[in-house]
Amino acid sequence: MRDFDGSNAGLPRRRLLQAGGATLALPLLWRRTLAQEAGAGLYDLKTFGNARLLHMTDTHAQLRPVLFREPSVNIGIATMQGRPPHLVGDAFLKRFGIAPGSREAYAFTYLDFEDGAKRYGRLGGFAHLKSLVTRLRSEAPGGQAVLVDGGDLWQGSGLANARKGADMVEAANLLGIEAMTGHWEFTYGQEGLRANLDRFKGEFLAQNVFLTEEAAFNESPAFDSASGRVFKPATIKAFGDRRVAIIGQAFPYVPIAHPKRFTPDWTFGIRDAELQALVDDLRAKEKVDAVVLLSHNGMDVDLKLASRVAGIDLILGGHTHDAVPEPVAVTNARGKTLVSNAGSNGKFLAVVDLDLAPGSLRGIRYRLLPVFADLLKPDAEMEALIASLDAPHSAEFGRTLATAEGLLYRRGNFTGSMDHLLCDALRGQLDAQISLSPGFRWGPSTLAGGSITAADVLAQTATTYSEVYVQSMTGEQIRSIMEDVCDNLFNPDPYYQQGGDMVRVGGLSYRCEPGAASGKRISNLTLTEGGSLDPAKTYKVAGWASVNPQEGKPVWEVLEAHLGHTGKATLSADKPVEVDGVAGNPGYGGAA
Repeated sequence: MRDFDGSNAGLPRRRLLQAGGATLALPLLWRRTLAQEAGAGLYDLKTFGNARLLHMTDTHAQLRPVLFREPSVNIGIATMQGRPPHLVGDAFLKRFGIAPGSREAYAFTYLDFEDGAKRYGRLGGFAHLKSLVTRLRSEAPGGQAVLVDGGDLWQGSGLANARKGADMVEAANLLGIEAMTGHWEFTYGQEGLRANLDRFKGEFLAQNVFLTEEAAFNESPAFDSASGRVFKPATIKAFGDRRVAIIGQAFPYVPIAHPKRFTPDWTFGIRDAELQALVDDLRAKEKVDAVVLLSHNGMDVDLKLASRVAGIDLILGGHTHDAVPEPVAVTNARGKTLVSNAGSNGKFLAVVDLDLAPGSLRGIRYRLLPVFADLLKPDAEMEALIASLDAPHSAEFGRTLATAEGLLYRRGNFTGSMDHLLCDALRGQLDAQISLSPGFRWGPSTLAGGSITAADVLAQTATTYSEVYVQSMTGEQIRSIMEDVCDNLFNPDPYYQQGGDMVRVGGLSYRCEPGAASGKRISNLTLTEGGSLDPAKTYKVAGWASVNPQEGKPVWEVLEAHLGHTGKATLSADKPVEVDGVAGNPGYGGAA
């Protein structure tokens, strides 16, 4: 990947951005030479500036390299249509100047995914990340770089679920993460979170988590009892005589998206006003040279926040799993803020080189590097740690359950073949007419012909509230649930979006018009067994991951039993969704 540092004035596709009067130099993604196609020089970065930040996010406890198919459907509506991150496939390649068929086309898009996987292999893995981080630190100005994590680090595997995230704390410590914020980390409960933080060598930052009134009255633990802030809101990192403030922004909707019982003493939110006051304080009193927000809001939310809160130079974003090669510049009352998002599953590492001047950010160079396992020698110490963490569970998690008859993937606005399989399992094993599965964005992909192990099943299902349920619902209740989730996904105001994808359905098909008014996006609800969904009729519905306590078995047992019947992951012929009103939308790749 060739860099752009503002000095190559004669080269094409020059991109210069201003933030607070500073010239921000962004990278160019060039069509690949044969040497670059083979991976040569991908991690050879030119020196720039006087400070380096490294950013990873949403690894979802994937300690080993993975395959992860990027979405073919990531629809933007209203003002977000046609803007990053809502670009897929050819539109994405064209926008960022990436050559079709290249390593980066494979890493950043769904195009020719299976061929790319066979050609370029897996990405991520903490042993490979460790090698890359060590190299990038050694090459940074003064041999120093600060590694930060945007959350969703501790959840997403059977091992993490069994250890309540403690395995990921050990890996994070060895990797050298100095600051992080959170989302799924909160689903281990207040005590579980604090137990992990006691072992974490870095800092957990969250300016937007406060005690409830009752918890404050009862003098529950808090970083600052006067304000009620539960966690440290920000940290300041020194780079020679320059200083960078890093503010943490945890997922703002934890008690809504997850069971409230996990965080009964804490209240969340975006907290624009509190954030603005904190930014102002850091600049006026601490005299920092730059302000960075380490966010788990999701990219659309961050883009709106950047227009409302002034004085932030860069947002290092996560939550929505969007891998965006270049930050987006957003204008606000004091200049511009750059907004980035660094993908998921350990596939990417963002390298942010800052040119700091007294009291200001003079320039920036941002690179989102795909972490190709075949190009990076794994770190021996991290490999040994991962092996030791896996050892007590290897027999259980290593069991082969089935063979994938087709590509299994999850990520996409409406459906994925892995979710299709889960919906089939729920209907078949629980004898239900209709099944519902949450639109989670985590979970690696499996190629056709690949083995499915117990660990693979857990990587799609392992949460602290994965119990299944079977209950009666009227057709109107089902439609209402679907409309509600759809509004969360496609609300034109990003502050009303929570970042997940559409609820997956089995035994039912429907039509969706993302740009329609709230409550009118879902139509043509039709049962697979025949006939329209009757609003007044009652149906037997199976699902999992309810925010209400359930008594059923964990969903991974249901999926394992389903796979055990034939030893093959075969999908039903259900065609759950037809999407309307998206012709020409560059976030729609033609298949839901």
